[in-house]
Amino acid sequence: MVTIYDVNTNDLIKTASEELKEKKLVKAPEWAKYVKTGSGKERAPDDTDWYYKRIAAILRKIYMKGPIGTNKLRTLFGNLKHRGMKPEKFYRASGKIIRNSLQQLESAKLIIKGSKGAHKGRIITPEGIKFLDSVAKKIRKNA
Repeated sequence: MVTIYDVNTNDLIKTASEELKEKKLVKAPEWAKYVKTGSGKERAPDDTDWYYKRIAAILRKIYMKGPIGTNKLRTLFGNLKHRGMKPEKFYRASGKIIRNSLQQLESAKLIIKGSKGAHKGRIITPEGIKFLDSVAKKIRKNA
């Protein structure tokens, strides 16, 4: 059985984002055209489908690291900000984008809120595992 660990990450995220868009499991909000992905960025993304790729990347992170919360995802997707002559400083990613993505994934029944021991956050559902594994299987078949 092929899982997400058996395929290239970039291929997985690209194919999963195309599947999410094609099946209309998630929808990019109207404001996604105008926003940056975090305060550490200078410009908005050039890619028109960046929102779907971010959702696919979040789903992959939840599969691998779940349960995981918004704050941890903000740190994982953050970046260093260039501040001119001053030293670079780490800035977390936008919380609104991540919260909205998590809410859409929950409404698509791919993730749920849950806990494992002392850790609380979003965990992937069997439907989410099936979705990502089918994407990985499709990538392996085409390779």
